[in-house]
Amino acid sequence: MIGGVGIAFALILGSGAAEAQTLAALPATTLAAPSLGPARPIAAWVDFCQRYASECAVDASEPDLISLSPRLWQTIITINRSVNARIRPLTDQEHWGVPDRWDLAEDGSGDCEDYQLLKRKLLAESGLPRRAMRMTVVIDEKGEGHAVLMLRTDRGDLVLDNKTSAVLPWHRTGYTYIKRESQDAVAWVSLGGATGPTMTANR
Repeated sequence: MIGGVGIAFALILGSGAAEAQTLAALPATTLAAPSLGPARPIAAWVDFCQRYASECAVDASEPDLISLSPRLWQTIITINRSVNARIRPLTDQEHWGVPDRWDLAEDGSGDCEDYQLLKRKLLAESGLPRRAMRMTVVIDEKGEGHAVLMLRTDRGDLVLDNKTSAVLPWHRTGYTYIKRESQDAVAWVSLGGATGPTMTANR
C-alpha cells in the first residue's frame, strides 16, 4: 500500500471544490512538474505490469500532452468522481494480506493506486492518451507515501486523487512529488521532491 485512503479528508476537501468544477470553465494554465531523470520503479508496479502489460505499455505515437477541451474536461471530472464514489477503500494488507499490491479494483475494493489505475483505464477507453496519464508517487499531508494520477495537459499537470474529487493543479495539492511513470519508456522518472512550480528539493 502506498498510502491510506483518507476518507474524512476526502469528504472535507473534495465536496465543495468538486461540485464547483462540474460547471467550471477549463482550468487556468500553470507550469508543469519538473522531471529530473531516471528513478527506481515501485516494486508493486513492476508486478502489476507483469500481470497487466497493456496498462503499462508506452505508445510513442500517442500525444504526450492532453489537449483539454470542455468535453474532455467534463469526462475527466466525471470519471474521477465516479471512481472515488464507487470503490470501497481497503488497504492492501486487509485486501490481499500483503503490504503493497497494485490492481484495477476489479472486485470493487482497493487503495490509492487502485483508484488511480482504474481511472486511467476508463479515461483511456474514453479516448484520452494513456501516455499523458502517469501514475505518480507523492508524500501526502500526513507525511506518508501516496499514489495519484497525473494528467499532463496543455494547461499544466493536473492531479486525480482518491482523497478529493476536485481535479487540482499538481502544486495545489499540498503534496511533495517524488517520482512518476516515464512518458518515453516502461520506467519511472524523478520529480525531485517538487512542491511547487519553482520549488524543488532533493529527497
